[in-house]
Amino acid sequence: MNALVDRKMIQLLYQASQAGVRVDLLVRGICCLRPGIPGISDHIRVISIVGRFLEHSRVFYFRNGGREEVYLGSADLMPRNLNRRVEADFPVQDKDLIRVLRDEILGTYLKDKAKARHMNSEGKYVRDPDFQKKGALNSQEALIERAIKRQKLTQASRTKPTVSATAPN
Repeated sequence: MNALVDRKMIQLLYQASQAGVRVDLLVRGICCLRPGIPGISDHIRVISIVGRFLEHSRVFYFRNGGREEVYLGSADLMPRNLNRRVEADFPVQDKDLIRVLRDEILGTYLKDKAKARHMNSEGKYVRDPDFQKKGALNSQEALIERAIKRQKLTQASRTKPTVSATAPN
C-alpha cells in the first residue's frame, strides 16, 4: 500500500503480532506503525520500496488457519480512505492468480535487496545491507523483465507457423 496511518488498523496489526502472527507490510510511503517493539510488534516487518515507478500495489494476502485469502483493493489504510470514501476490496478466488500474486508479485517484493528500506522500531528506514551487491534483486526491474519475457513468448506463439497435413485419397 502507499500509506498506513489509521489508528484502528495499526492497533489490530499490533494485536495480531502479540498473538504471534507474522506480518509483512509493504508500505511505500508514510507508515505510523512501528515494527520490532518487544511485546508489541516483534512479529511485524515494514518494508518500503521506492523505485523507478510510483507504484504501490494493494494486495492483501492472509493465511487463516492454512487457508489462503487474497484481496485486491483501492484503499490505503488511512482514515480518509476507510471512513470518508467509497473504496473497494475484492477477493481473488482463482488459484492460479493467487499463486501469481503470492509468489511472483509479493514474493518478489519481499526479496528486494536493491531498493528495499526496512523500518526499525524508531521509525527510521535503513537500507538492506546487500543493496549494493552485484545481482541484488531490484523487484521492479525483475517484474519488468518477466513481463517482457511473457510478451515475447506470447508474440512468438502467435507468429509460429502451423503445419497441417492432409491424408492422401
